[in-house]
Amino acid sequence: MRTINRLFPLALLLAVTLLGLLAYISFIPNPLPRTPIEFSLKPGSSLKGAVSQMKQAGALENDWAFLALARVLNKAKQIKHGNYQLEKPVSHFELLDIISSGRTEQSQLTIVEGQTFKELRTLLNAHAGLSHDSAAMSETEIMQKIGASETFAECLFFPDTYNFSSGSSDLLVLKRAYQTMQKLLLSNWEKRDVGLPLNTPYQALILASIVEKETGQALDRSMIASVFTNRLRIKMRLQTDPTVIYGIGDKFDGNLRRRDLTADTAYNTYTRNGLTPTPIALPSLASIQAALHPAQSNALYFVARGDGSSHFSSTLTEHNNAVNRYQK
Repeated sequence: MRTINRLFPLALLLAVTLLGLLAYISFIPNPLPRTPIEFSLKPGSSLKGAVSQMKQAGALENDWAFLALARVLNKAKQIKHGNYQLEKPVSHFELLDIISSGRTEQSQLTIVEGQTFKELRTLLNAHAGLSHDSAAMSETEIMQKIGASETFAECLFFPDTYNFSSGSSDLLVLKRAYQTMQKLLLSNWEKRDVGLPLNTPYQALILASIVEKETGQALDRSMIASVFTNRLRIKMRLQTDPTVIYGIGDKFDGNLRRRDLTADTAYNTYTRNGLTPTPIALPSLASIQAALHPAQSNALYFVARGDGSSHFSSTLTEHNNAVNRYQK
């Protein structure tokens, strides 16, 4: 018993000394071989695995102190995977806070209205901050992976700027863009004007995509939507060039010829009635709203003035005069 009583103060002193040393080491910035320094923590990494990855990258020197600190603070199971970047030397305490709160290096990608799904895939594949998990997948496989019920992906992704941790899967970005489009489309569909010649939100998306490609100036958007809505009401063909171009696909050389307007495809609105089978380009929220709230007009025609704006006509005679004035 006397021996134990003598050893206890020594053990207590040793414990206090070690805790003091740990505290001292934990709050001193660790030297870095360079700045900025980047490191990645793989999904499923344990605390020891994360420490090994940080040491290998040069972001951590004293592994025993870091391991001890993580366990003392009960953060051994809170490590978040991702890509990290240190702009300056940080202490063990700060480093532990960074990787346990998931303050990863951030990247962003902007999906632009008017793009096709093929163009969107090219954008994703070229982004250095993404993991290109969808690159070898078919369109149908991608839609399954993101939990979509549709198999055809065209225009189901909302154009916006998306922030994400560097190294994130491109499928995560696509899923967010898909879910955003679904949410906005459905919420706006519920507020649509009464009596529109549209039966489903998907038809509204198709019309919005056509409006997007035909709009040169934002002020004309609702009038362009009005023209196509009026044509749908009277079962007049939409006769819009962007749908024809979409139907031509990769063979389009930038020059739309008369023979293209007469060659029948599923997307040729000069030869077929009604809407196209699918959307043709990513519509903005403004185009979706225009399709669901078109201007009240009798217009059935429009022609580009040459300055980005359009002239609208309710009769073919007026339209022909406008064509002669602005295009001939």
